[in-house]
Amino acid sequence: MSTLNHNNLNNRPVGFFDSGVGGLSVYARFKHLLPVENTLYYGDLAHMPYGDKTKEELVSYARTILDFYKLKGVKAVVIACNTSSAQAYDIIKEEYGFKIYPIIQSCAKVIASMKVNRIGVFATQATVNSGAYKKELMKYNSALEVCELACPDWVPIVESGNYDNPESIAAVEMHVEEMLKFAPDKIILGCTHYPYLMSLLTKFAPKELFIDPAKIFVEYIKNDFESLGLLNNSQTAGYEKMFVSANPESFTEHSKIFYELHKTPELA
Repeated sequence: MSTLNHNNLNNRPVGFFDSGVGGLSVYARFKHLLPVENTLYYGDLAHMPYGDKTKEELVSYARTILDFYKLKGVKAVVIACNTSSAQAYDIIKEEYGFKIYPIIQSCAKVIASMKVNRIGVFATQATVNSGAYKKELMKYNSALEVCELACPDWVPIVESGNYDNPESIAAVEMHVEEMLKFAPDKIILGCTHYPYLMSLLTKFAPKELFIDPAKIFVEYIKNDFESLGLLNNSQTAGYEKMFVSANPESFTEHSKIFYELHKTPELA
């Protein structure tokens, strides 16, 4: 990519995006691992939730955000959204002059190398419809058996913080029990919101059964930055800026469970 030769590329910001606050789970891990990197985050609240959108809509949203980041002069963009990674990445991946990191495709190679035979995936309806996790995992290990299960009621539980009411507990139990019939060796939490349900998930299955892709993802990005010479060599903490397509106050309120904001996000 031609932009890799530009001066001061290392100091340029890294962009992140998701439909809302869920991608902050990836963003927070990245900031902890690489605190000197300058970062931007875009929450597309005008179009959330992404899980029930069409492929065409998701591609359009991704292009709008990537065009925005192009104007911001980013050195890379992190798709901190499983649904966008599943539905939009393969179409837009060659359209921009900066590196784009999709969470599903980036993590699949690592997960497929684990000593497992059967992998379950909890995800949004759009991610399940795409079959992206199964396709990417089997690209690296064709012997894997993969079961993808949509959990459309889980994101609202996390967004609302209603972890303790009977309806939330029942919604989580239902999907976990259904997945356990498949007898998976590991279960991927294929939506950035889902790790925040761990206190409920572990009521019905052992914690070690679940994989949080965010951990794998940020390590993958760090290693790739190192190999490409993209790491920021600053000695001071990087800046951060938050943007939303709508409802900055709502973003601020719902972000509290994911990340501590320093200021209200700007409207993009």
